[in-house]
Amino acid sequence: MTLVLASTSPRRYQILSLLRLPFLMVSPAVPEVASALHSPVQDARSHAQSKAAALAARFPDAVLIGSDTLISLDGAKIGKPRDMDDARDILRRLRGRAHEVVTAVAMIRGGRMVEAVETAQVRMRAFGEQDLETYLATGDSLDKAGAYSVQGPGRSLIAGLEGDYLAVMGLPLRAVGTGLRELGCPVAVDVDRIYRLREFLNWRTFS
Repeated sequence: MTLVLASTSPRRYQILSLLRLPFLMVSPAVPEVASALHSPVQDARSHAQSKAAALAARFPDAVLIGSDTLISLDGAKIGKPRDMDDARDILRRLRGRAHEVVTAVAMIRGGRMVEAVETAQVRMRAFGEQDLETYLATGDSLDKAGAYSVQGPGRSLIAGLEGDYLAVMGLPLRAVGTGLRELGCPVAVDVDRIYRLREFLNWRTFS
């Protein structure tokens, strides 16, 4: 059985690799355009579905995985920054406040789809301008929703996290494992053990 991750995200690649299953990573070439009429959850679900469905014709017999992550600050959706100035503005908006990270995943096999949505809360430190500029200088913020990473240098800006760390990174692995099993794709790895041990990047730094 072929497993295809409809993504170009190195974070999602790293997370899915924890299942120790062979898979392909293929760009779905789907624009992530937010709708003013949709909630963050609706947009994330729609984007995840579109990414997985975009590869259905090319891989008709595969299990396809699409995922999307959005930041919600007081109901306002925040995606990836356009450039460094936009990243700076986004992080200033998030500074000293809590926001939600919404990650949706859609898994398709044939005509069947399994979906899940995980919402976590991230609290940012009241970091100063020097801390902000030091982080921006790493270049880490430019391809990430909310302009920061939990698994990389962006950890220095975060006060705390409640919820699924892997979902905040971009792929809720527990939900993926459950969905793959429902679609007939065996998962031998103990996913619950991964969540108990948290031996992955910065996971253990969050209590």
